[in-house]
Amino acid sequence: MEFKIEQKSSVSNRLFIIDDVKKINAAPGLTAQEAGYAKTTFNADQSLVSINRYNQFIFIYLLKNKKTDWQTNEACRKAGAEVQALCNKHKLTDITITNASANAAAATLLAEGMALANYQFLKYRTEAKKIANTLQTVSFTKDSATLQDVSKLSIVTNAIYAARSLVNEPLNFLSAVQLSKEIALLGKEAGFKVTVLNKTQIQKEKMGGLLAVNLGSQQPPTFTIMEYTPKKAINKKPIVLVGKGVVYDTGGLSLKPTPNSMDRMKSDMGGAALVSCAMYAIAKMKLPLHVIALVPATDNRPGEDAYVPGDVITMYSGATVEVLNTDAEGRMLLGDALHYAKRYKPELVVDFATLTGAASAAVGEHGIVCMGTADEKTKQSFRESGFRQYERLVEYPLWDEYGEQIKSDIADIKNVGGATGGAITAGKFLEHFTDYPWMHFDIAGVSFATAKKGYFPIGGTAYGMRMLLDFLAYYAKA
Repeated sequence: MEFKIEQKSSVSNRLFIIDDVKKINAAPGLTAQEAGYAKTTFNADQSLVSINRYNQFIFIYLLKNKKTDWQTNEACRKAGAEVQALCNKHKLTDITITNASANAAAATLLAEGMALANYQFLKYRTEAKKIANTLQTVSFTKDSATLQDVSKLSIVTNAIYAARSLVNEPLNFLSAVQLSKEIALLGKEAGFKVTVLNKTQIQKEKMGGLLAVNLGSQQPPTFTIMEYTPKKAINKKPIVLVGKGVVYDTGGLSLKPTPNSMDRMKSDMGGAALVSCAMYAIAKMKLPLHVIALVPATDNRPGEDAYVPGDVITMYSGATVEVLNTDAEGRMLLGDALHYAKRYKPELVVDFATLTGAASAAVGEHGIVCMGTADEKTKQSFRESGFRQYERLVEYPLWDEYGEQIKSDIADIKNVGGATGGAITAGKFLEHFTDYPWMHFDIAGVSFATAKKGYFPIGGTAYGMRMLLDFLAYYAKA
């Protein structure tokens, strides 16, 4: 989707944002009949009016303030999704937004909702041209958005589209090797360095967790390292992002049931997609931050010489892990990546992973379970970003008692901690491989949608991307 500032007034489809019915005249040229219809609609507690002039559509959105700013802003995004649906229903190709409300960000928020809702994954649809959305261009009148607003909106939208598409790709295209190639293309386009370790190099490094998960596959693993180094980075030590890259998860020998579980497991690399495409946005926005991203990748299968429950694996750190469930594989390769991050002496490490069904069961599709050892100021900044972007966070504790649950009789730790506290014991497992400020985000409940809702399509959502980029943007200003 293209975003731009309107250079001169034209007879295009229009969207006017007002915050008071008395401002109805902000939509110039309305006939008395049209204005009366709009007022009647608003008085009936509707917030969006659509006027069909046959050669032009006029939309008027009445912005109503909610209890909090972040709820008001989310209402704008959702209204954008409604407008997007109407635009495509009526085969409109463009629309121009005028903001006559007191909310300076209203136009870009509406456009954001329109853009996020307009995403489609049609690569494998033979009728793609027929069913493709017609809406292509969103313009803003000069007082409704700045060039900086438009540029940022375009970059973030492209990053989210890219992440969603990676998640939507099936395994017969997106192997671990292909994922590394797709990341390299992102790096080439955005301007960050990409280094890929192949299986031989991973073996040389002795990344036991990643190699153990890969034992059941005929496809080799990869370990992808991304680095963005601006000329004037404000952080002396890098921020490291880590993303789980299980390109498909059968559960291994602890085989998953197919209905409502394994059939969606192409999305188990949602964390890898998120951090890789966040790197694209970071580089494109030229954030003054030195950022590194790590993606350990493989599929998890029950074939070949697959690791089995009862095996003891020596991790990259040298720690030993008793495997009691081969479906708890994400933490195995993440443990190696988190240990690898130590070489950078990082200022902060942040990981994203579709890690546990427990996190999904706890908060569903409405937020992200998080935990970590970062200081309270950092945690609060993440929470604020979560509210601003409506990608909200629920923090879980990392109490010592959860660590007791993953103690093993024959190894240093075991990879599952029992029937209770599953999201937290997974976090405690990861904590074992850290010695730096760290935050863990379990996106299992939000990374993939089975039904369209608001501006989230069916399939990959890239949920958490906007929160992370918002956090980094504010971090850069601190």
